Amino acid sequence: MEIVVKTFDQLGTDELYDLLQLRSEVFVVEQDCVYQDIDGKDRKALHVIGTKEGKVVGYTRCFAPGDYFEEAAIGRVVVKMSERKYGYGHNIMKASMQAIKKYYGTETIKLSAQQYLSKFYEAHGFQKVGEGYLEDGIPHIAMVTT
Repeated sequence: MEIVVKTFDQLGTDELYDLLQLRSEVFVVEQDCVYQDIDGKDRKALHVIGTKEGKVVGYTRCFAPGDYFEEAAIGRVVVKMSERKYGYGHNIMKASMQAIKKYYGTETIKLSAQQYLSKFYEAHGFQKVGEGYLEDGIPHIAMVTT
């Protein structure tokens, strides 16, 4: 998987379409969750895009401190179902954390994790903060790097 980091303005139309399609495929269809994915926040985000043979197979969006949470943030962490067996989720998380350090100068990152994935995020240095909560009907927990 090749990974690139782009601002919203650097995204091409086809690239934007492909990453939105992947987000919809996983977060709306696969997880059977009706929610507003296109939330107006993409314009502020760094987009970390993983491709394989020209197809978007992994993605996150990253935010500067104060743009989403008080801390820098990673969200919309997604890997195409057929590509999950290759460790691409770990690759895209490492690249996202490096992008936050490079572009925003911080290693403190917060995310809203689906609870069943908390061990995945713990493997990247995140720790649970507070109690779990429902977000769009799915159990989540806040997690932060220290």
